[in-house]
Amino acid sequence: MNLLPFQIVVLWSDALLFALLAAVFLLALWARRQAPLRASWARVAANKAAMVSVTILMAFLLIGVLDSLHYRARLDAAPGQAAAGKAIYAVEVTSLLDALLAPLREHPEKTYSAPLATHLFAKEPLPGTEMRDFPRLAWGGAHLFATGQAAEDALAAHHVKDVLQRGVLGAAGGLLFWLLALFIVQRANIAWRRKSAQKVGSGDTAPDSNQAVFLPKAVVPTPNPPARNAVSLTLLALCVLAGVAIGLGTGYHVLGTDKVGQDVLYLSLKSIRTGLLIGTLTTLVMLPVAVVLGILAGFLGGWVDDLIQYLYTTLNSIPGVLLIAAAVLMMQVLIDTHPEWFTTAAERADARLLALCLILGMTSWTGLARLLRGETLKLRELEFVQAARAFGVGRLAIMQRHILPNLMHIVLIALVMDFSGLVLAEAVLSYVGVGVDPSTISFGTMINAARMELARDPMVWWSLASAFSFMFILVLAANLFTDAVRDAFDPRAMS
Repeated sequence: MNLLPFQIVVLWSDALLFALLAAVFLLALWARRQAPLRASWARVAANKAAMVSVTILMAFLLIGVLDSLHYRARLDAAPGQAAAGKAIYAVEVTSLLDALLAPLREHPEKTYSAPLATHLFAKEPLPGTEMRDFPRLAWGGAHLFATGQAAEDALAAHHVKDVLQRGVLGAAGGLLFWLLALFIVQRANIAWRRKSAQKVGSGDTAPDSNQAVFLPKAVVPTPNPPARNAVSLTLLALCVLAGVAIGLGTGYHVLGTDKVGQDVLYLSLKSIRTGLLIGTLTTLVMLPVAVVLGILAGFLGGWVDDLIQYLYTTLNSIPGVLLIAAAVLMMQVLIDTHPEWFTTAAERADARLLALCLILGMTSWTGLARLLRGETLKLRELEFVQAARAFGVGRLAIMQRHILPNLMHIVLIALVMDFSGLVLAEAVLSYVGVGVDPSTISFGTMINAARMELARDPMVWWSLASAFSFMFILVLAANLFTDAVRDAFDPRAMS
């Protein structure tokens, strides 16, 4: 008998996301043993803008990981079912992020309400009267009691005081958390340095060429204190903002509510996972196809080059939105005609999300393949490749040992650059109705739902502004990180 109060649910997108994170971790361990790669990443670590961007991206990634830990809550069994000993679980699949944001998720309002408001955004007839007024919210600001006209007049002043008090307390809590985290990190760093010094001093550990502390400064730049300070200040800003959001979110809708009364801050945080999955899983599909076909076309030439060029030229001649829309609609028909494949609505929405990632990946590899083909055409004529051919080295070995390593900087740069483009592509596709499933929360679905709100009088602006702000910060951080990676890994910039 399962005694856990929940049943763990692993969606396909969850498994792929965690597998991708594990692969990135293993690649980081491998790159740490390669002196050139370690030196390049050290240059990235010395860039203040890059480290600030990485810190912000890690915050987004943490939210995405929390939203990828899914489960089904256990329900209380009926008296007759309790004797059977069979656990009953809810049909709805929730995540750990849903549990953490339960106050926002479980307290919807009737309709629109402005950020930090205590009343609905539109006037409605009051029950039992012929008057029209702004009704009080069911949850937002409900702790501020007001009865009678005099109390309503004093409510505004009390409301402002309460918001300021909660915001200050939340900021103080975020500051304390940052100080505690900083103290723990510094103590751990001091302990690690002492342990390393004792090992080296006692002779237990010989100098290892794979460790950065034993490499010349020309190979691995010394740590940049301004970059560390930038990371620390960014974490401070994130902790303070999180503290303020938590302090205000316990009593108000920080970013207001949408048409059906859902909290906009909750929707914005839930959209992060969708954006990350679109950017990462699509790249995972696109990258092997682009690398293999690009290198084969440039190195082998002949009919192989003609065939691959014909393939990506044909794909580029078809308008991308039309091609993606047709593929998504075909996949949607397949999903609708086989409802027995899915036991929950979350699995159905996850299948459409994975289908969109697959379709985007199969239609977005052409640009990188063309770029790698051109670079391979130049590399195959260089002296070391010609020497390998003269010694009888096979084509596959040459492409694996000489061509691919010299193209990795281009692959890495394109990998990071395509991420932001794919996040924006999801927003555009969901806006035109061929993106993710309507039940899936994403930046595109939020923008699509908010497009008619701008025509209202007065205008409902916070849903669109929230989705745009979160997406803008995510894309901007990815682009700034891309610039630093390009400068660090471009061989022409290393001279």
